[in-house]
Amino acid sequence: MDDTRLDRLGTGKYLLVTSYRKNGTPVATPVWVVRNGGTLGVWTAADSWKVKRIRRRADVLVGPCDLRGNPTGDQLPATAEITDPATTHRYRTLIARKYGILGRLTLLGSRLRRGLDGTVGIRVTLAE
Repeated sequence: MDDTRLDRLGTGKYLLVTSYRKNGTPVATPVWVVRNGGTLGVWTAADSWKVKRIRRRADVLVGPCDLRGNPTGDQLPATAEITDPATTHRYRTLIARKYGILGRLTLLGSRLRRGLDGTVGIRVTLAE
């Protein structure tokens, strides 16, 4: 695996994750991202549409973007999978570390609103 691509995506502030509807229409969503070993980690609401789309179809495109989801680099093919609670917890810890006070406040607000089971991690593995 090309570590420079993983580093570039994992150190960026936002990752554009493009998943696909049942009819094949791509839907791009900007999310916070962390690097976790040889993969990227994303944290999101468990009942979000992107989670439903990824459960149905694991192939995605990922690439750097700005806050509004405007691509700032190449979009790369990848595979996404919903993680177990332990990995989701690891992603929360990494997000709190990377995004500082804003990350901690966002995680706290989410935990108060949804509880710990209301969010999931998504493991993103770049295609070879």
